[in-house]
Amino acid sequence: MTPDQYCQEKAAKSGSSFYYAFRFLPDERRRAITAFYAFCREVDDVVDAATDPDVARAKLAYWRRETDTMYLGGAQHPVAQALVPHIATMHLPKTAFHTVIDGMQQDLEKNRYLNFEELSRYCYQAAGVVGEVSARIFGMRTRDNPATLAYARELGEALQLTNIIRDVGEDARRGRIYLPQNELAQFGVPGGALLQGRTEGDFVGMMQFQYDRAIASFDRANAALPREDRTAQRPGLAMGAIYRALLEEIKRDGFRVMEHRVALTPIRKLWLAWKTSTFA
Repeated sequence: MTPDQYCQEKAAKSGSSFYYAFRFLPDERRRAITAFYAFCREVDDVVDAATDPDVARAKLAYWRRETDTMYLGGAQHPVAQALVPHIATMHLPKTAFHTVIDGMQQDLEKNRYLNFEELSRYCYQAAGVVGEVSARIFGMRTRDNPATLAYARELGEALQLTNIIRDVGEDARRGRIYLPQNELAQFGVPGGALLQGRTEGDFVGMMQFQYDRAIASFDRANAALPREDRTAQRPGLAMGAIYRALLEEIKRDGFRVMEHRVALTPIRKLWLAWKTSTFA
């Protein structure tokens, strides 16, 4: 199995919306974004799958070393090997890969967020920087266009906020609460109740508040994207369309995120990706 095949299999198995958004890219850019997505999955799986935090820390340390080695041309892991050909041509900064790992490290060290300011910093590490790297891979008319990178950061945060809303119940079962503590208090929702699988206080009102913020983030991202880069950035716009549709489904379901995980069907994701990629 070649490094590219390994990454393709990793992406396909995940069932993620990212996979559908990539399908309409030119070959080289599709290989690059698939390799980058596989990198993100590798480090994310370290945290999600590990039962021993010390083992997870050791694995993340391995990925820090492998990232450094990747930039010296001596990568060993197939994901890193698949990324090497794209580093220089697409101007992918090493610091971005380390920041992604920092976000995963934070999941090991922190499972509560006092306020949205704290959560926003985490969202950048977990998703905003991913947006920046993705935007470079998709292409820009002007290298490192600040407006396009700002769009990508904002879109990344919107996607992460949607994930947080979708996964409230699943995260609580893992002992994690990403919803800001001061906002839980504002709506009278005890964190302990969430950990026990209960919804107390104005849970729906709190989730509507989270929904409104995520929608505003999607709107800011769309407004920030320069017209000259809109065609190149269609995969990101497709991701935004898919996640925004997911957000609407969660709202339509009455924010019953403690009961089940809302998801779009593969055919709907593919249709949204095709529609956005064709008409954006």
